Parts: sequence; structure tokens; C-alpha cells
Amino acid sequence: MAEIWGFFEAAIANVSGFLWTYLLSIILIFGGIFLTIRLKFFQFRFFGHVLQQTVGQIFKKNKHTGTISPFQAFTSALASTAGATNIVGVPVAIALGGPGALFWMWFVALIGMATKYAEVMLGIKYREKNEDNVWVGGPQYYIKKALGWKWVSSAFAFLLMIELIPSVMVQSNSIATQTEGAFGWPVYLTGFAMCALIALVVFGGIKRIATVTDKVVPTMVLIYLGVGLYVIFVNIGQIPEVFGLIFTNAFTPISAVGGFAGAGIAEALRWGVARGLYSNEAGIGTAPIAHSAAQTDHPSKQGMWGIFSVFIDTIVICTVSGLVVLVTGAWKDVSAGNASNMINVAFATELGDVFGGAFVSIFLLFFIITTVGILVFYGEKQAEYLYGLKAAKVMRIIYIVSAFIGAIGGLQLIWQFLDITLAFVVLANIIPLIFLHKEIAAISDDYVNRVLKKKTTERKVKLFAEED
Repeated sequence: MAEIWGFFEAAIANVSGFLWTYLLSIILIFGGIFLTIRLKFFQFRFFGHVLQQTVGQIFKKNKHTGTISPFQAFTSALASTAGATNIVGVPVAIALGGPGALFWMWFVALIGMATKYAEVMLGIKYREKNEDNVWVGGPQYYIKKALGWKWVSSAFAFLLMIELIPSVMVQSNSIATQTEGAFGWPVYLTGFAMCALIALVVFGGIKRIATVTDKVVPTMVLIYLGVGLYVIFVNIGQIPEVFGLIFTNAFTPISAVGGFAGAGIAEALRWGVARGLYSNEAGIGTAPIAHSAAQTDHPSKQGMWGIFSVFIDTIVICTVSGLVVLVTGAWKDVSAGNASNMINVAFATELGDVFGGAFVSIFLLFFIITTVGILVFYGEKQAEYLYGLKAAKVMRIIYIVSAFIGAIGGLQLIWQFLDITLAFVVLANIIPLIFLHKEIAAISDDYVNRVLKKKTTERKVKLFAEED
């Protein structure tokens, strides 16, 4: 029996490895490059304008059509990406791919900005109101309405709905094991606490989720970045060497040192790309589900929040996590087999063993509660699209129960299919995005021509008037 199970696990791992190492990575990278070119490098040309329309608009009132504010939609989407992948996933990528993995994470983020911008725009354009008078949207809607591919839209919705069950389990298990190690809390106790907190959040729908995330997520991100930057500043003398390692290892193999077993270019590329894609979710199709509820007067405006979310998630948070483990030397002190504990070791070098471990565990707890909350919302919307509002409420209960089962480590057989199911979800979203490139470019060009060029003309007229 053990041999059959071992063969089964190996087969799943091989299929998952092939899909994410080759097929999906290639499609997502070339899809991102293609959309970047098709959008005339929008994320680079207008990045200053993107910041002005996102960060610069946070405290301004918005009376446009929608259910929640653009910032709330952003923090809700960010809640599903900021967390375990940024804090634990980055050290794992470095442990298996070397410091060069961080370079490839940056590369994926830069082109992924175009992908997320495109899918959020389409989410806004093809959204609709449900029976509760709430705006809903996402890939299932634009695949069906724009392309007429009903079976693909249904496949996306069904696969994502199912994939989120093991995804919730894995998230809850990661925090249960962290708190058990840091504070000695029994996993079942953490499971009960998580279920109660998640239920309080998700039973209020997207409005309550948004109300929680727009306060918790920015606060947690800022504190995490502040402590991370403190650790980096204390070890500021290591920065030149660290950046040299990152750029060198991205294109040349690196030898074994300390607990690090060494890595070639292929490993740096593989783990950097995989973790980069997984951390910012560009192309996966989940972000448009949250952003489709936003109050906005143009799809491109909300799309810019997609660009900003990739920037914050990967370029900022993942970079800080990566630099923390590199400047402290934790990447050499901790073996790949224990890589998930690397960030704890890194913080402990400057903050002490107790505070360092507690800091990571507490932050993961908050991050994962908000992450699971928005994942439940994503799953509900797929059930609603397929079977109606009653089915959505049933799935909500299933996801909350799954959080407890995952916390105690149950049904791990289901976890094995997480990456495979997610792979097909991504394919069902990224391929339609590429087919819709003309419409994506047209929406973006409309914004540039109507808004950006108009503002440029107004500035020139004002400048000439002042000169006269």
C-alpha cells in the first residue's frame, strides 16, 4: 500500500512540476510580454499616473457606480496575495533556486503588471448586478460575454470553486503549525479560532470583507515592511554583496555554501518564476472577482489598481522578505528542507528568538485570516455563477469547515491536487485574455486618448496662459 501511495504522490508531483515549470510558466511569461507590447508598455510609460490614480486617490470620495471603493477592492484582492507566499514563499524560492530567484520574481512582476491590468479592466467592463443588487464579475463573465465560450467560463468557475477547498486547507494549516511552534497552541484551537474569525468576516459579504481588509491589510503590510527594513538597515553593509549575488546568480550557477546546497540557472529561473506568479496571482483570474465590485467610471482606472497591487506585492513585499533572509545570512544557515522557517531565523538574528518567531507567527495569523476570507468570497462567487445564491451560501459553510480540517492536518490527499487544479484555472483565464487582446488594447487606448491626452493638452494650455 505504501508503495502504491508513493507512486501516486510521485505521479502527481511530476504532473504538477511539468505544468508549472514548463507549460504555465511559458504561457504566463509570453502572455505577459505579449500584453505588455500590445498595451504599448502602459505599466512603464504611465507608472507615475498609475500612482497618482491609486495611492493619490485613497482619501478622495468616490461617487461612481459600484459596491465598494477602488481602494477597498484593491485591499480585498491584495488580501489573497499578501501573506504566506510573500513571507514564507520567498525564502523557499531562495533556498531552492538561490538568490537569483529574486531577480526572476522581479521580472515576472514587471510583465505581470500588464496581465493583471488587462484582467481587471475586463472584469469591470463585463460585470453585472446579482439578485442582491451587488456588482459581480470576473473571468467567468468576460469569457462568456466577450468570447461566447460558455463551457470555458463554466469550467473556470467550477475548477476555481473546487481548487479553493484545498487552498483554504493549506493556508489554515500553515498558520496552525506556525502558532503551535511559536506559542505551543494546539492546532485544533487555532482551527476553531480561525473559523470563528473567518465566519465573522465572510457572512457580511464583500462589503464587510472590504471594511476589514482596508484596515487590517495596509496596517499589517506597513508594520511588516517597517520591521523588515529595520533588519535590512542594521545589515546595510551587506547590501552591495547581496545585490551582486542576486544579479550574478540569475544568469550563472551558484555553489553550495553553509546549509545552501547550490543552484543552477534553471533552478533560479524555475523557482523565481513560479513563486513570482504565485505571489501576485497575475493571470490566475482571482483579482478581477474582487475588483469588479469597485466604484469606478472607467475600466482602465480600476485596472491601474491591478498594476499597483503587483508592484506592492512582489516588487516591495517580496523584495523586503528576500533581502531580510539574504543580508542576515539565514539563507546559508537554514537547509532547504526547513526553508519555511528561514524568515523566522532571519528576524531572530536582530529581534531575538522569542520576538522574531512571534512576530512572523502573529503576522501570518492576520494575513491568513484575511486571505482565507477573500478566498471564501471568490469561491462563493463561482458557486453563485454556476448554481445561484443558495449554492454560494452552502459553499461558504464548506470553505469554513475546510479551514478547520486543514488546521488539524486532515485530508492531505486533497492537497496534492492543489497545484494541478490551479494550473487548469490559470489556463482557462490566460488563453481567453490573449484572444481578447484587441479589446484590451482598445479599452486602454480609449482611456489614454480621452483622459491622459486631455490632461496633457490642458497642462500645455495652462502653461502657455501663464507665460502670456
